[in-house]
Amino acid sequence: MEKQRNKALPAAVALLSGFSLYAQGNGSAGINEATQMVTSYFDPATQLIYAIGAVVGLIGGVKVYNKFSSGDPDTSKTAASWFGACIFLIVAATVLRSFFL
Repeated sequence: MEKQRNKALPAAVALLSGFSLYAQGNGSAGINEATQMVTSYFDPATQLIYAIGAVVGLIGGVKVYNKFSSGDPDTSKTAASWFGACIFLIVAATVLRSFFL
């Protein structure tokens, strides 16, 4: 009985180690596929952020122009916040793209 146990233990270890190697191979393939899928979304997402920035820029420009035309003393603060928002969107899209790709 003791000899059978001694023979069965190495066989079980060899069998289980083969399964772990097979699992590691599939795991890396899955990670590579997920990485490829995520990176394929960055170009459309960057273009979407730029489009949102353009719309926000146009709306902000009209808002600043209306305040300036009406003589509102708060125009400089509105213009600064509008300009900062546009710069943030452009920089955020560029930094995220360079950080993840």
